[in-house]
Amino acid sequence: MITTIIFDLDDTLLWDKKSVKTAFEETCQLAQKKYQLDPEKLEEAVREEARKLYQGYETYEFTQMIGINPFEGLWGNFLDDHTYFKKMAEIVPNYRKDAWTRGLYRLGIDDSEFGAYLGEQFPIKRKENPFVFEEVFSILEKLKKNYQLIMLTNGSPELQHTKLSITPELNDYFDHIIISGDFGKGKPDPSIFEHVLTTADVSRTEAIMVGDNLMTDILGANRAGIKSVWINRDNKQATEVKPTYEISHLEDLFELLHK
Repeated sequence: MITTIIFDLDDTLLWDKKSVKTAFEETCQLAQKKYQLDPEKLEEAVREEARKLYQGYETYEFTQMIGINPFEGLWGNFLDDHTYFKKMAEIVPNYRKDAWTRGLYRLGIDDSEFGAYLGEQFPIKRKENPFVFEEVFSILEKLKKNYQLIMLTNGSPELQHTKLSITPELNDYFDHIIISGDFGKGKPDPSIFEHVLTTADVSRTEAIMVGDNLMTDILGANRAGIKSVWINRDNKQATEVKPTYEISHLEDLFELLHK
C-alpha cells in the first residue's frame, strides 16, 4: 500500500523551463534595445556558449553528479558549505559575463561591459519569473490529507531554497525536502532514494516517485526498487528507461493511486 509520494521539483511542480525561457527573453530584449539584435538568436548563442564554458570547468563532474545544469549556473550563487560549491561561487561571476559576452560576439557585438551587465540582469529576471504548473497546489492539497509527501530535488541547497522562497506556498505541503547537494549525490544514484526511504521511515513498496525526467527521477527510482510515475507533458517516447506508470497530467495521479 502506498503511503508516501516522492515528488521531483523542477519541471514536475515548478515550471523551471518556462522561468528560464522568460528570463532569457527579457534579458535578450535589453540587447535588442541597445544593439537591434534578434533576441532569439542571442538566446540560442548564449545557451550554446554557456554549455561549452560550463563543461570546461573543474566543477563540471561535480555538477553532473549533484544535478546542476548550465542555466542554473547563470543565476545561482552557490553559497553552500562544500569545497566544490565554493569553487562554483568563485567561477560563476566570470561564467555569466563570459557566456553573455561570447553570445554577443557571435552576433557581431564586441562589448564585454554590456555582456557583464546582461550576466547580472539574467538572475534578476529569473527570480522575477517563478512559474508553478497550474494544477499543483490543488493536487498537493488533496494528497496531503492521505499521504506523506516528500520533495526530492537535485541541485545546490542554496539555489533550490531560493526557488522555494519565491514560491513559498510549496514548502508547507511537504513533510521532508531532500536536496542532492546536502546529501552528496544526486538522482539517479540509488543511495539518495535509500536516504529518502530512511528519512520518511517507509519501505520501498510503500513509496512512489513522481517526476518528469526519465534519466534522473525514473531511472533512480527503478534502480532503488521504487515504483515510478513519469509525468510526460510533452508526449515524449520512453525508450531506454521504462517507468512503472506514465501520466500526462498530475490530476491522473488520483486514478493511479486509487487502483
